[in-house]
Amino acid sequence: MISKKFISENLKTIFYAIIIAVFIRSLFFQPFYIPSSSMEPNLLVGDRLFVSKYTYGYSKHSFPFSPKIFNGRLLFSEPKRGDVVVFKTPSDNRTDYIKRLIGLPGDVIQFIDGNLYLNNNQVFKSIISKDDRIYCGSTTIETYTFSEELSNLVKFNTVYRKNGGYQNSDKFKVPANHYFFLGDNRDCSKDSRFLGSVGYVHKENLVGKARFIFFSSDYRIGSILKFWKWNETIRFERFFKIIN
Repeated sequence: MISKKFISENLKTIFYAIIIAVFIRSLFFQPFYIPSSSMEPNLLVGDRLFVSKYTYGYSKHSFPFSPKIFNGRLLFSEPKRGDVVVFKTPSDNRTDYIKRLIGLPGDVIQFIDGNLYLNNNQVFKSIISKDDRIYCGSTTIETYTFSEELSNLVKFNTVYRKNGGYQNSDKFKVPANHYFFLGDNRDCSKDSRFLGSVGYVHKENLVGKARFIFFSSDYRIGSILKFWKWNETIRFERFFKIIN
């Protein structure tokens, strides 16, 4: 017969394990799953990555369920242009999005003829490929792949739709204490260009900086439960890939 002491000790162990897990998740690292193609070609659907919570300091969104324990950010450190960031969408303050930070407070962003302008200067981009296909939701689209370089010399790859892509926009001026984000899959991303659903993101909504991929699988090929297909479904080459 199981004794009360045995049950009590095991319950204590489980309780302490939960407390430690919440502590690590809140203050250090949180796992995150990529559910959409908005950050292709750099992040793929099925990538699982770690986000550092301490990089930009802490807000209520650093903790599970975003409890209203304090306002603002503690130990705040300014994000940098080009960072890949997880944040809570301003529309509901609950949904996690992951995008690339393009605009800092006071910056002006605009698209002219499909080219990105930052503070009236065109962001440098060079063509990598003119004949790519990439996912947009459940379908594939024909794209050009570019290497872009921001003013702080951060480089990353982006894709633009060949036909019918996003061409021109009004000027977006980033308010104080807010940031402007874009997806690397420029014509298949709901981001700060859509003011009604995402828009400018307040610094309190920042969750953390994406650091590295620890696991990746392609559900389109098959379930991870089908271990006999692991050589096809699991992207071993993406394990421990640093995100930049």
